[in-house]
Amino acid sequence: MIIEVIGGADEVPEVRVADVDDLTRLHLAVGAVTDEEADAALRSAGMGRLTDGDTGVVSVAALRAAAEPQASTADWGDRFDAMVIFAADKGWTADDGAGLQVHVEPAASA
Repeated sequence: MIIEVIGGADEVPEVRVADVDDLTRLHLAVGAVTDEEADAALRSAGMGRLTDGDTGVVSVAALRAAAEPQASTADWGDRFDAMVIFAADKGWTADDGAGLQVHVEPAASA
């Protein structure tokens, strides 16, 4: 799954979730926006925040709410829960487990 922060209408960055059925990976893809713009967009969307240029924190609840309506498999919820448990077992959580730490990568469209 990919959380994208890309330039939107009127150059206001947009946050969206892509590849929601691929729960074997999770990262933040940032397009041609500054770290400050990406952080502000994530916070405004209620999706999370950047901690630095390489790492972000994504709200588990917000991610689920944004991704689940796009899911195409009946077992998506169970697989999402398993992804969160896996991340917790690896120590990739933040905010007392309410957030997941994610790597920041350039967006394909950047």
